[in-house]
Amino acid sequence: MTVEFLPAPGTPVELIDTPAMIVDLDAAEANIRDMQQVVASGGGSMRPHTKTTKSPYWALKQIEAGAIGVCCAKVGEAEVLVEGGVNDILITSEIVSVSKINRLAALARHASIKVVVDNAENAREISEAAVSAQSEIGVLVDVNIRINRCGVEPGEPTTTLAKIVDKLPALHFAGLNGYEGHVFGFGDERIPETLEALEKLQYAVSEVNAAGLPIETVSAGGTSTHDITCKVPEVTEVQAGSYIFMDGQYVDQKLSFRPALTIMTQVISRPVPDRAILDVGLKSIANDYGPPRVIWVSTEPNLQNSPKNTAHFL
Repeated sequence: MTVEFLPAPGTPVELIDTPAMIVDLDAAEANIRDMQQVVASGGGSMRPHTKTTKSPYWALKQIEAGAIGVCCAKVGEAEVLVEGGVNDILITSEIVSVSKINRLAALARHASIKVVVDNAENAREISEAAVSAQSEIGVLVDVNIRINRCGVEPGEPTTTLAKIVDKLPALHFAGLNGYEGHVFGFGDERIPETLEALEKLQYAVSEVNAAGLPIETVSAGGTSTHDITCKVPEVTEVQAGSYIFMDGQYVDQKLSFRPALTIMTQVISRPVPDRAILDVGLKSIANDYGPPRVIWVSTEPNLQNSPKNTAHFL
């Protein structure tokens, strides 16, 4: 596609080629402001996760609104963010391969880079790479708070790993990371399960403090639980991410954020009155939470949708 056909802000809708991803700037920017206000009023700081946007543009927008930095999941994402001008990043997934660890250490020469670990051998490998690269990397011990994914158990395993990290050269023990991503509910029904998960993180904090290690950062939270997590005194930063565009799965929770991203498509065929085929399919839309919700410009109340093929939608 040549440059003159690429859409830009302000391009008339009829001139946009489809399928096209459309971001409502007003809605996205309002979501950024609203999240920043909620978290700040609860006493925390925002470190939004960029898993939704993967974009330096939006990361910088969030920082301009008051975020202290951002999160990402991969070294490659962190490299793109740093190149785009972001200088404070927490990588929330364990980084284990030699090549990625070396890239991580090299990147830490150009920005404030922190990463989570959940085993001592990985911490030692990161330390060796940072020494070789003449850089310093912040490390948060990843704590399992019932999501049962990555992370050591709170208590002695967390404290032991924190002590190891604290003694390794070129590493800076920065604190603890936890994620209550298993919590999904509506209104006040989220509160007990969220607080139960965060009690495990609070216990980990108290045990590490009792061992004489200072904790600068306790990072936790997500879009589903942000308004609860930000009020927990031990939590210093909230790493919600999906709120900026609002995934369809969150709409049912009736959070205060607005859907800001849509996929525009066109009818390419209507062979019979009750069937229309669109120029979008499974390669253009995510379906891990079921078919997308369709915004119909129609008065027909009984329209149903079903993604059928890689490039077509019924």
